[in-house]
Amino acid sequence: MSLDPGDVTSLPRHAAKNLSTTTKSAPQATSSSPRWLLSELPWKTLEAGTYRVNRRRRRPVRDGLVRFDRSGPQPRVLASSLNQLLLLDGFADAEVLRALADAFESQEVEPGTVLAESGSAAGQLVLIVHGTVSRSVPGEFGDPVVTAVLGSGEQIGADLLTRPDLQWPFTARTETSCLLLTVSAQRLQGLLDSAPALRDHLSRPPSAHGVNKYGESEIRLSSGHSGEEKLAEGFVDYDLEPREYDLNLAQTRLRVHSRVADLYGKPMDQTREQVRLTVDALRERQERELLTHPDIGLLSNVDPSQRITARKGPPTPADFDDLLSRRRSTAFFLAHPRAIAAFRRQCTAAGLYLDQSGQHTAWRGVPILPSDKIPISRTGSTSILALRTGDDSGGVVGLLPAELPDQLEPGLSLRFEGIDPSAVITYQLSAYYGVAVLVPDALGVLDSVEVGR
Repeated sequence: MSLDPGDVTSLPRHAAKNLSTTTKSAPQATSSSPRWLLSELPWKTLEAGTYRVNRRRRRPVRDGLVRFDRSGPQPRVLASSLNQLLLLDGFADAEVLRALADAFESQEVEPGTVLAESGSAAGQLVLIVHGTVSRSVPGEFGDPVVTAVLGSGEQIGADLLTRPDLQWPFTARTETSCLLLTVSAQRLQGLLDSAPALRDHLSRPPSAHGVNKYGESEIRLSSGHSGEEKLAEGFVDYDLEPREYDLNLAQTRLRVHSRVADLYGKPMDQTREQVRLTVDALRERQERELLTHPDIGLLSNVDPSQRITARKGPPTPADFDDLLSRRRSTAFFLAHPRAIAAFRRQCTAAGLYLDQSGQHTAWRGVPILPSDKIPISRTGSTSILALRTGDDSGGVVGLLPAELPDQLEPGLSLRFEGIDPSAVITYQLSAYYGVAVLVPDALGVLDSVEVGR
C-alpha cells in the first residue's frame, strides 16, 4: 500500500540515496575454483622452455592399452594400436596388423558371463571395448581370489599368438555389461599361417632377461659372498630417447578504454579488476590443461601399469586401497566432487568412518582433493588420480619458466601493447606452464568410476 506524498513525515529511502554512496563488492566469478592441483604441486623453474626427464633405460614388461574406433555401427580396434600388445611390440607390418584388426568380431555380454575358466583350453583372444572384467585364481584354500580388474583397452588371451595350446591360468568373469571384440584361436592360427613376417616376429618374443620387474635394465651386483670372489661388473644404462616436456601456454589480449581507466577508477581500479579476473581465468585454464590436455595432461600420461579399473562402478574402499598400493608416499588423491560424494556413500554403506585431513576427506591418511576439471562422461563415469609429488622423490612436478619480462606472477606476464587510434589500451597476458612425471609409478588413476550410484 503506497502512502500519499502528503502523509510522509520523514525523508524517504529512495530520496536519501541521492546523497549517499553505495558500498560495492569486487567483481566475482562463478567459474573460479580453489585450484588444489596448482596449490599442491611443487613447481620447478626452467631456464629454457623444455624440460627433459632422464631415466634408466626401460623395456615394456606388460601390455599397453589398445584403442578403438566406435564411430560406426560396430566397434573396430585401431590396427596401429595393436602394437600395445607386448607380443606385437615393434612389429611394423601395417598390412598384417590391419588383417588382424579385421579378424575381430564384436560381442555384447551380460554381467556374470564367464569368458575364461581356469584350466580349460583358451579358445579366443578378447579385447575389452567397454565394461569391466575380473580375473581370479584359486586361493590358498580353494576360494577364488581376484587378482585384477580389467577395463577398456585391456585384453585376455594374447598368449594365443605364441601358444595355440594355451590353457587359461585364471578365470575371467564380466562384472558389468561388456562390449567385447573377439577372435577365435582357429582364425588366429590361420592368420599366422598366411603371415610369415608375423610368425617370424613372434618366434623371437621380447626377452625379460637382464631387466628388473619395472622393465629397467638390471644393475649387476654381488652379495652374500665371502672371501675374494670376483665382483659383478656392469653399468647403468640410460634411456636413449628421454621424454621432453615443452612448456604450454595460454594467452589473451585485454582491452580497456582509456576513458574508463581515467574516469571510473574509484573506489576500485577498473584496470586492476579487469586484470585480476583475466588472470583468474588463465589460472583456471592452466589447471584444466594440466589435467585434460591430450599431450601434457595428467589423465593422458598415466603409465599402463598404473591404470586400474573400479571393481563394481562406484568407488569403493577396496578400489582406493588398490590405487594407494601402486606407489610409495602418495601425496594426495584428486577427484571430482561427485566422485568424492560417491566414495563417501560407499563408505557409509560399509559402516566406515572416513578420516579428515584439515577440511578434506582423507583415506588412509591421504587427503582426497576436489577438482571439477576432471571430466565426467555423459554416462556418469569419471577418473580418480593419485599422485606422489616432488623432485627428490621422483614424483610429479609442475613446470614454470624462470622470471619473465614484465612478470606479474610466477609464470605469468602482463605486457603493455599500446593505445590504438580509438583510445583503447591493450595488454597482453601470457601464462606458461607444464607438468612432468619423473617416474611412471608417481601417477596412477582409477578409471570407470561411476558417480550416479
